[in-house]
Amino acid sequence: MRLARAAAYAGRTLRGEWHGIVVDPVRRLLRRGLGGLFLAFLASFGVIFFHAIAQRPAGEAAVRLLGGVTADLPLWLALLRTPVSLYVPALDLPVWAGITQLFLAFALAELTLGRTRTLVIAYAATLAGTLTVRVMVALGPGRWGLGLPPETGQVLDTGPSAAVVGLFTYLSIVRRAPVVFTLTGGSMVAESVLEPNLAGREHLIAVAAAVVLGLLHGRWRALVPTRLPGRCARWGEPDARRTRDAGPVPSPGRPPAPGAPAPGRPASGGRAADTPG
Repeated sequence: MRLARAAAYAGRTLRGEWHGIVVDPVRRLLRRGLGGLFLAFLASFGVIFFHAIAQRPAGEAAVRLLGGVTADLPLWLALLRTPVSLYVPALDLPVWAGITQLFLAFALAELTLGRTRTLVIAYAATLAGTLTVRVMVALGPGRWGLGLPPETGQVLDTGPSAAVVGLFTYLSIVRRAPVVFTLTGGSMVAESVLEPNLAGREHLIAVAAAVVLGLLHGRWRALVPTRLPGRCARWGEPDARRTRDAGPVPSPGRPPAPGAPAPGRPASGGRAADTPG
């Protein structure tokens, strides 16, 4: 009996993830056309472009100058290069295998979240890894198990892979896909354990940042005051002064009390004071 329940739960979970992660984005793609994959194509072509340029020594120097981010750079320069680093692949990794993951992550995110939120999540995940590594290098080796030696500050960041990890993690949170989340987060933990390097730490940081952003998804209204002085809480609400002058407003769907004047009419039986005689 328990086995049957577990199998039914697993089936419902996989079916829900399939519809939330794959079926719904495909339906949106059929409605929007290829224009709905603008960011996915842009990111893929950007990675291919920078990878092709980096095949020559002069091109590699130019790519590093434009989008190479390390922890020993001045903060303003690192922030200036970080958006370009989203399209600069790691030179020691197979680029064509990464492009498939990059295209899939940006395509699903763009169709599900929209372009603006996709860019925000990708940039936030990358920036979180970049800034946290700077803190780890500043702590020094051996400090609480988080510090890194100074020479780590000369290693390039992960490039677009942190954005890919962040997008998949964010999608798994907002679409309630525990299997995708386990595969994404679990693979990053396994990477950090089997090959402890800077990229593994940045990927874990990207996962953590995406989890926080995913948990805050749709809850930003709770952080905003419900009513501002002199203004209405939401568009379409009646102004407080007009409501006070007009008297109490009856609840929707409930008839006024017997003997109460109808809204907009004087309480007495005569004409209103401003009605022309």
